[in-house]
Order: sequence, then C-alpha cells, then structure tokens
Amino acid sequence: MATFDERKNTFEKKFAHDADMQFRAEARANKLLGLWAAGLMNRTGADADSYAQEVIKSDFQEAGDEDVIRKVSGDLGSLASADEIRGKRAEFLDEAKAQLAGEG
Repeated sequence: MATFDERKNTFEKKFAHDADMQFRAEARANKLLGLWAAGLMNRTGADADSYAQEVIKSDFQEAGDEDVIRKVSGDLGSLASADEIRGKRAEFLDEAKAQLAGEG
C-alpha cells in the first residue's frame, strides 16, 4: 500500500508542478507580447513595462488567451491583425517555456 501512496503523491506533485509551470509560461508569454506591442506603439521604459502588466492582468478576464488577444488587438488597432498577435503570442509562449526550462 505504501508504494501506491508514494506513486499517488508523486503524480500529484508532478501535476501541481506542471500546472504551475504552465501558469508561469502563460504569464511570461503575455508579458513578452505586451512588451512587443508596446514597442509597436512607441512605448519605452516604464511605460512599456506598465503596458505589459496590463496585458498580463487582462488574461484573468476569462479562460484561454482570447481576452489577451482582444486587449492587444484593440490597443494596436491597425498596427497588427488579431492573427499576427496570435502568431506572436504562440512564438512568445514557446520562448517563455524555453526560458523557464533553462531556469530550472
């Protein structure tokens, strides 16, 4: 019975770790997307960082990433299409996962 309990605990810890890493990767990807969008809007320094934080916060409105896409798309207007923003976010998610893997 102890072996079963150990396996169960191991799986629970792995699940919690994976969920935490996914959350961190999503937040980092949103930050990178925010900084990219800020650059397109000619925002720099603290203004760019502030905008990136707004993008991160926008992800808590609903499940998925469409809330982030809507915010950035609305803010960028004609500077980038929603599809371009989705593509950039996908790139940044891959980059964020790689960064987190390198940190761990």
